[in-house]
Amino acid sequence: MRQIERLFVTLNGAAVILLLAGMAGVVGTNVGLRYLTNNSLPWADEAARYMMIWMTFLGAGLALRSGMHVAITNLQDSLPNAARIAVRALILVLLLGFFAFMVWVGWQYMQRMQFQKTPALRLSFKYIYAAMPIGFGLLIVHLLLIAHPFVSAGHYKSHGEETDALPGGANG
Repeated sequence: MRQIERLFVTLNGAAVILLLAGMAGVVGTNVGLRYLTNNSLPWADEAARYMMIWMTFLGAGLALRSGMHVAITNLQDSLPNAARIAVRALILVLLLGFFAFMVWVGWQYMQRMQFQKTPALRLSFKYIYAAMPIGFGLLIVHLLLIAHPFVSAGHYKSHGEETDALPGGANG
């Protein structure tokens, strides 16, 4: 199971890195063309914007697992251990419910937008808005993978992995 989790996290991270590299490549090429040839790619800004959207939704689960989302932990920090665990369990259930709701909302929105086309690339907006249900689905998977260490110990480290979470983040 740990190997599958590591593979999942690695593939998720690789997708984010590829999107960032693609975005940098498209924008860099467009800037270079603009200055060297006085012409630019008409689709570059649009492609970079859509890669940014996908990168944001795909990277949200990785940020969650590393404790990089904003959290206010004053209440749970002031409670005794048993109450802390109960508060974290409640937070977990609320997050899972919200993420599942957003998968549903994102899916419906994606279906409504499927007949509209993007201006420059002429892609169906369905492919752009698919980032929302997929991203929230990945958030559910990441949250379930870190659920036990978060609820029991108040941190997001999973299976001994190191995180670079900043103090005051959602790492408990």
